[in-house]
Amino acid sequence: STLFQVWMVGSYNFGTVSTGLWLLCNKTCTQLPVSSRDEASLKAVQAFMILSIIFSVVALVLFIVQLFTLEKGKRFYMTGAVMLVCWMCILIAVSIYTARFTGTMLYSINPHHGYCFILAWICFCFSFIIGILYLVLRKK
Repeated sequence: STLFQVWMVGSYNFGTVSTGLWLLCNKTCTQLPVSSRDEASLKAVQAFMILSIIFSVVALVLFIVQLFTLEKGKRFYMTGAVMLVCWMCILIAVSIYTARFTGTMLYSINPHHGYCFILAWICFCFSFIIGILYLVLRKK
């Protein structure tokens, strides 16, 4: 959801237009035009989505390391904590995007959410569930 440009979708005179965190796409993609008032918000969303990717990769590596180094009966506390940090990053990013950019789309009539926006909220839910499961999970 961070890389693709389908966070908001709308229609205009010549077809459909979609925006993401980086580009505005209709038939070709161009840099996303953002007002100076919204630029800091967009940068925050971009940063937190990239941080969530980094923390999820770190959690995966930590899980693999702990899987082979923890003794029987120990819990995956570190992996769960890192995954909950990932969850928090997704929460902050998607909340800022929802508050600042939902329903406002240049050159568009009837804008609505795209699949990347919905996927980001699904990732938010799953990262929370996974983080809690890691905290509860025991190595058998």
